[in-house]
Formats: sequence, structure tokens, C-alpha cells
Amino acid sequence: MKKVATLTAFVAGLGLLLTGTAFAAGTETNWYGGPVYDGAPTLEVTAALVKAGGGAEHFEFSKALVAMLGEKTVNTEVAKLNKQYGKKAVKEFIAGMTWDVHEGLRQATEAGVKLPEAPADLKGTKLAETLVKAGTASDGTFYAGYLFDHVLSHKIHVGVMAAVNAKFGPANDLNTHKILNQAMYDVAHALGHKDVKLASLH
Repeated sequence: MKKVATLTAFVAGLGLLLTGTAFAAGTETNWYGGPVYDGAPTLEVTAALVKAGGGAEHFEFSKALVAMLGEKTVNTEVAKLNKQYGKKAVKEFIAGMTWDVHEGLRQATEAGVKLPEAPADLKGTKLAETLVKAGTASDGTFYAGYLFDHVLSHKIHVGVMAAVNAKFGPANDLNTHKILNQAMYDVAHALGHKDVKLASLH
């Protein structure tokens, strides 16, 4: 237990150190790769994602996926990811995304952030494409952290990661970013965006 706590503190501290160093150097790199987006969050997109997943109180990432892509496509992708990473890791990824959104909303509420109404037309594959675009950096690579910066803000993104590391451990946080990189790359290509590149962490 002591070793796990030490590792958690080390990873969290290293992430903060790397982020701080990046800001100082002007390169701004996220914990798990990719550039930092430090602008205002795209709250309409956040609201649309939350709505797709069942609303703020009942949000489930699995519901959001089905709402965006359809049950058949989601089942096919989950089966693919299960083969690639194992069922346990994929289950933890889906649960982790659900927890991350709830925690992000909690931290946003504490910060005084209020979500707007979700745009009526931002749903289904249009929402999926919007999320892919939000997470795709200028080099054409999709990064989970870049997406989280856009839908949560970089500050809350870092806050959520710190909470994940403290509650579940660094491996859980790494797993979420890694599998989301792969899943959204798969989604991008399935929707015809063949120019989107896969992050090295996947």
C-alpha cells in the first residue's frame, strides 16, 4: 500500500512538474502527451456530451457512445478494444470515463461554471465528429488530454487527473487516456476522417 501511495504521489508530482516546465518553456505538453489547450472550454460541446450520456446526474459514458454511434457500432468497437487491451482494461476505461465526467462536472460547479443548453443539432455522429475535432491537435493527432482540455478546461482536466490518481491510482488514469486515444482514432476513421493520426500512447 505504501509503495502504491508513493507511486501515485510521484506520478502526480511528475505530471505537475512536466506541465509547469512546459509552460515555462512555452511548449505546453499534457501529462500523457499532446499539446495543452489553455483557452476557454467549449461548454456547448460539453453540454451535448453530458446530455447524450443521460444528463449531469445520470451520465454514463456507454450511453453517450450509443447515442452518438449506435449500439451496433459501439458493440463492434468494444469487442475490438477487448481483444486489444483485455476486457478488464476496457471495462475500467468505460467506468473511468463516466467517473471523470462526473468529477469534472463537480469541480466545474465548485468553480462557478454553468453549462449552457446543449445545441439541438449537436448529437449523433455530428457530436462524435465534433469531439474528434476538439481532440485533434495541429499535427493531426488525436490526444485524449487535448480533448479533455477543450471540454473541461486545462485547469479542471489537471484537477480531475489528480483526483483519479489519488482515488484509483496512476495506472487507471493512464489506461483511460490510452484507450480513449485508440477509441477516438477508430471512431474518426470509421466516420471517414482518415487523416486523423493515432497517438503514440495507445
